[in-house]
Amino acid sequence: MAVSKARVGVGFIVAGVLTLVFGTVLCFVGPLIVDDQIVKNTVIDPKNELTYTMWKDVPVPFFMSVYFFHILNPKEVLNGEKPMVEQRGPYVYRKHIQKDNITFHPNNTVSYREYRSYYFEPSMSVGNESDVVTIPNMLVLGAAVMLEKLPYAVRLMISATFKTFKEGPFLTKTFGLFAEFNNSNTGLFTVFTGRGDIRKVHKVDSWNGLTELNYWRTPQCNMINGTAGQMWPPFMTKESTLPFYSPDACRSLELVYQRSGEMRGIPLYRYVAPTTMFANGTVYAPNEGFCPCRQSGLLNVSSCRHNSPVFISHPHFFNADPVLLDFVQGLNPNEDEHGLFIDIHPLTGVPLNVSIRLQLNLYMKRVSGITETGKISEVVMPMIWFEESGYIDGPIVSTFHTNLVVLPAVMEYTQYGFIALGLAMIILGVLVHHRAKVKLPPRMEAGVCHGSTCMLLVAGDAELKML
Repeated sequence: MAVSKARVGVGFIVAGVLTLVFGTVLCFVGPLIVDDQIVKNTVIDPKNELTYTMWKDVPVPFFMSVYFFHILNPKEVLNGEKPMVEQRGPYVYRKHIQKDNITFHPNNTVSYREYRSYYFEPSMSVGNESDVVTIPNMLVLGAAVMLEKLPYAVRLMISATFKTFKEGPFLTKTFGLFAEFNNSNTGLFTVFTGRGDIRKVHKVDSWNGLTELNYWRTPQCNMINGTAGQMWPPFMTKESTLPFYSPDACRSLELVYQRSGEMRGIPLYRYVAPTTMFANGTVYAPNEGFCPCRQSGLLNVSSCRHNSPVFISHPHFFNADPVLLDFVQGLNPNEDEHGLFIDIHPLTGVPLNVSIRLQLNLYMKRVSGITETGKISEVVMPMIWFEESGYIDGPIVSTFHTNLVVLPAVMEYTQYGFIALGLAMIILGVLVHHRAKVKLPPRMEAGVCHGSTCMLLVAGDAELKML
């Protein structure tokens, strides 16, 4: 009986060692399996049904919220006084995004055009598209700055033309803006599919056939970096950044890690704009190539907007030189309302929650000969700002949570479970084996002879041997 128990103990020890080894192997192999599946499903390939659909049609709800800066004192501004503005909004449009003209190439890239459509959402807006707002007339005030170096006589003729067509310095009109943007596209993007090198997936190879821009003054500023701004390569770390090319900003932008968090149980990294994003060349030397610059916090995009004096900034001049707030009354910048961010799932590079906020500003001033400019003081005038937002919701969240949170967690708990079970079996086997040995009776031998025949009796082993 004791011998059989000892054998059982040995069996437990062997099984425990095997289980422990299996669990330990899973610790190394499990993450490799998960990573391999992520690589396979992240490659831009029609065979990857879920991720390809997300890339092609962007099924999550996306919204464009529009805020206008209504000018309260246009007559006084024309006489040289400080503009007073009142924010009007949001006016919200549901945005539909769809990629078309998709063409795969032999060098592991894919080309496409992304078309955008906008649909007004009255229930999410403060008013309707018939509301009236007063804003600067870019045709007049923008053209005045662009043409200020022409001969005086030519400027007088231009002013007369404005009067003929009854174009004044300010517009008071309704703002059904996005009808003209329906079915517009962001240009021809060619991006890497990730096949052969997952680190390059979604990264831009060329835009409109260009591998670099010609808007700016330095090669670094003309680089087309990162992705198209919707997805990024997987396996991100806190040291990773989010570079992307923005046709609207005419340049590449880059967000930096701020903090970790969760969205419905899904881990995320939040990335935000660094304070240097729109800093001028004096504050941040690498941005010198985007000049001529004005105050820090303004990006001069005149070089890609037909030389019109247009500047991009964060809303309400957030993260900009505070002096800009001295020239316009009615601005109140803060990070919660005016900062931009992208919450991204670091393992896959898929955004979970996005809020991109940018403001369009017009540089305006008095230009002699063009009487429509009156006595306007030199000012960078905020006109309108946009918030483009979206988040993963509905069945996609459930699928995401199951595949990227639950299953890896189950695998992790399973591998640790095997390790714990293996250790428990080893300990149990050792105990059983030890107790079995303790219970064995002492070995006793006795010899019995009868005539020429002797027998050896070993009591401990219950053996009877003939000698």
